[in-house]
This record gives sequence, structure tokens and C-alpha cells, in this order.
Amino acid sequence: MNELRYDPELCLKCESIDCLTRCQYIKLNLAEAKEERLKIIAGKDSRVLRECATCYACEEYCPYDNHPFYLIVERQEELKLCPAPVPLTKQQIKMMAPRGKIVPVKVHKPVVNLCFFPMLAGCIRGKLFEGASIISGSDIFCNLMWLHFAKNSVIKERLPQMIENIMSYHLKESGVDEIICYHDECYGTFTRFAPAFGIEVPFKSIHLFEYLAKRLSELKNQIRPIKAVVAYQRPCSNRLIPETEQWLEEIFKLIGVKRPEREYDRGNALCCGALLRAHQRDELADEIQKKNLDDMKAIGAKYCVFNCPACFFTMREMVQEQGIKPILLSELCQIALGQGIGW
Repeated sequence: MNELRYDPELCLKCESIDCLTRCQYIKLNLAEAKEERLKIIAGKDSRVLRECATCYACEEYCPYDNHPFYLIVERQEELKLCPAPVPLTKQQIKMMAPRGKIVPVKVHKPVVNLCFFPMLAGCIRGKLFEGASIISGSDIFCNLMWLHFAKNSVIKERLPQMIENIMSYHLKESGVDEIICYHDECYGTFTRFAPAFGIEVPFKSIHLFEYLAKRLSELKNQIRPIKAVVAYQRPCSNRLIPETEQWLEEIFKLIGVKRPEREYDRGNALCCGALLRAHQRDELADEIQKKNLDDMKAIGAKYCVFNCPACFFTMREMVQEQGIKPILLSELCQIALGQGIGW
């Protein structure tokens, strides 16, 4: 059932083993990485399987697009090495299961998929999202978050039905063939995870950044440059889709903000810490959050910009305590258009 498209021979030919040697949470030299790689390929227990922070970064570091992170999660599940307490994982999976209560709703372009975050509907407004339709709910939830809980099987089981629900209940009868993914997880699911497991996606996915960059270009004469320094909190799931960085840079340029280089950004980004706490690794979560916040303060950031709602809800209070304003990217764009905060 939906086997991972992974080539062990290609993996064994890799000399740098970037997926392991570049990991920010498990310190491995090249010799150690070679040893752990062999264990993982063979389906044996490994330090990596037990210490993985599930930050997705190794998926980005692999120069061959050979899906090392998906393999790690597969092995964790096979060996029953659940990063989080099993009762918590089971409860969350049940709580976030599809309800089967979806009803047909006609939509029109642009169609914004909010996934499991209907509370963000207030963000989809004004000139930026003029005429937009919104879809959301548990019956179209991408389920990619179960990578953090060693539950690839849940994603593979639910995803085909989620895709069918989007098509049958929203797009097909409306004559629409594309959606805008507000969250990196959805876009990463449809453009990276699904192909890696041979799951067909019959509609086009547009990343929020691509949409915003295009829309802001259309509205550029109405933009009031914000003229502020920002720090960007890159989410785990963006590791699957690093090509979106170009659109983010374009957005920042269009709205007149500066994103200085800092230690824990881009390829060296640190996760928000939420999943580490779910894994009961509080000391590590405290450590990386402090590093991240100190790094943001060091560049004089006025705003900490988020795209992931989970990262936003995890870090907003601690960011505020540092005198930095937490804000979702789409809301920062609204400010540049004189729309203000809407939720």
C-alpha cells in the first residue's frame, strides 16, 4: 500500500551523508553517520530513530531527493519507536480524524485551503484575497503532522480520501482545478509527500507565498512600505518545499521589510519547539527556543513573521515578551496594504 519511493543504493553511494551529519539535534560525525545509515536501511534500531526531533530538515538536506526523513518515520513506526507518548498519539489521531460530515459547497477562484485551521478565516479578506472562497475542516485535513508522531500509516490511509473530498465536494462541480495552500503542510503534502508514496493529486496546489507575491505585484501601487526589520520563523514543513523561499524574499521586498541574515534561519532554521514538548523533551525545547529568540533580538527584529499557525500559537507569547511583535505573513501583507490586523 503506497510504498515509499526510496532507493537504498542511491543512499549508500552518498559520501557526505548530509541528512545525518547536518542534523542540528543529533551530533554525528561522518563515521558515526555511516554506521547509523546502515542500521536505518536494514530496518534496525538506531540512535537516529530514537533521537530524531522530526524537524523534516534531512528531507531538504538530501541532494538526491531520496526521502531520508520519510524513511526514518517508516522505520520508527515499524519498530514501534514512537517519539511521543503512545496514549497522547492515539488520542490526537482519534481527535483529528475525519468526521464524514462534509457537504458539497460550490467554490470559485481563488480557493484558499485552511486545512485544520478554520479559526484563521478572518485572515482571508480585503484586496489581498478579493473574491476568495475558503475550504477547511477535518475532512480535508492533510494529516502530514503525523510525521512528527511516527505514524506514516495514518497519513497514507487518510490522504487519498482527503484528496477525493476536496475534488468531489469542492472543486469538481465548481469547475475549479487548483487550490491555494495557506499552510506549508498542505502544499508539502500534495507536492512532495503524495508523489513520494505514489498517491495521485488531481488538482494543482499553489503555495500561499506564490499567491501573495503575485497579488502584491498586482497591487504594488497601493502598498505602503512597512520599513521594519523582521525575523522569519521557518516551519518544519517548509523543509519539504525550499523553492518557496524565492517567493518569500519577493514578498518582503514588495512590502518594504528587511530580513537580515541571522544564525538560525533558512537552511539552519530551528523548529518552534512545540513537537519537542509533545515528545517530552522540554530541556531541548527550552534550549532551541532561547537560541532562536536571542538570535531574533540580535538583529533588532520588530516583527517575528510566521506562516505556520502552530508555530505562531506556540511562540507568540515568548516573542512578545522579548518586545517583538508576532504576526502571520498574510497579516503583515495586509498592514502594507492599509488593511490592518483582522483576526
